[in-house]
Amino acid sequence: MMLRIRSRDGLERVTVDNPHITVAQLKSLIQSQLQIPFHNQTLSTNQNLLLAKTHDEISRFTDMSDPNTLLSSLNLSHGSIVFLYYDGERTVAGPPVNPSGSFGRKMTMDDLIAKQMRITRQENPHCELVSFDRDCANVFQHYVNETLVFAVKRGGFMYGTVSEVGKVEVDFIYEPPQQGTEENLLLLRDPDEEKLVEAIAVGLGMRKVGFIFTQTISQDKKDYTLSNREVLQAAELHAESGLKEWVTAVVKLEVNEDGNADVHFEAFQMSDMCIRLFKEGWFETEIGEDVDPKLSKMKKDVVVGVKDTREVDNDFFLVLVKIFDHQGPLSATFPIENRITPVTMKALKNHLDRAKSLPFVKRISDFHLLLLLARFLDLGSDVHALAECVHTQTPVPEGYQLLIESMANAAA
Repeated sequence: MMLRIRSRDGLERVTVDNPHITVAQLKSLIQSQLQIPFHNQTLSTNQNLLLAKTHDEISRFTDMSDPNTLLSSLNLSHGSIVFLYYDGERTVAGPPVNPSGSFGRKMTMDDLIAKQMRITRQENPHCELVSFDRDCANVFQHYVNETLVFAVKRGGFMYGTVSEVGKVEVDFIYEPPQQGTEENLLLLRDPDEEKLVEAIAVGLGMRKVGFIFTQTISQDKKDYTLSNREVLQAAELHAESGLKEWVTAVVKLEVNEDGNADVHFEAFQMSDMCIRLFKEGWFETEIGEDVDPKLSKMKKDVVVGVKDTREVDNDFFLVLVKIFDHQGPLSATFPIENRITPVTMKALKNHLDRAKSLPFVKRISDFHLLLLLARFLDLGSDVHALAECVHTQTPVPEGYQLLIESMANAAA
């Protein structure tokens, strides 16, 4: 049979004739196959042996200290891992390794995992909480619930602010051009439109803070929090943002105790390890139809617990974020971009007519309205100036007001 030996040099293999040999015989095999002297070896089934820094700490690992103990009594079988600490130096095949050999050597995680990546759960998110503007969250969920009836996926970018203590507030959701199916969400991103969105956000004192998407009714029957495709998409957008507080939000239908369906929001951060794996190209990005959606496939072995594997449960990559709500500075009554019904200037006229009693700055305090206007205004100055008026709630210069009203009236 084969045993895997993990030391500070990484993972190596030793061939064993049968599981009924003793610890002493295993040490002899390690000496002959790995060139580590018999008396320099300390063995254990406990991975913490590799974290020991002194002889006193090493001596506490006694499960394999008796040379006459049979391997079979330690539940060691083909493929099992034994942890090895040794004094001295050795030369191993492959990349040069120069361990210090000193028993007081301070081990780092990089030493322990050598050529491998260790996947652990991240307990705490970088963002304290995420708070949704009630109107913008409601407009998003109402569309996917009433119009799309959760039959196909829908997504959007969340914009708002991040406080010094990591509190994320979402004040509007921009929905890019996209195609949704039961299982997939393809974003057909438009760089020119996104430049307008960014210019408006800057004028409003906001920035892109996350990604929100829906899960369909058919997905609700599956046994996962996020599918492998959703993990890949969320990781890609998180990595692209460069924002450590970036939030990924999921909207889905959940059946309550009465048998009725409620719309449910959940928020996560993709873990630091997930983003690192994505940036370094560890994820298999081609996902076959027969692959279990609750597992993410890796291109190389990673360590989960004490097991080498290329399949990682998606939940390992998710860090739960608390959700709150608030009333933000913008309204959310103007038709939304890139939906089934195109937004026209007629919608601008209707909107302005409905809000006649309000100050003009209040009438245009809606991101989706500003995005429509931005298509006809100068990106460099006009868009930013209008958004800044909305941000500070100061009167809109008369020239802009006349221009906007004439654009609306032209559609009458």
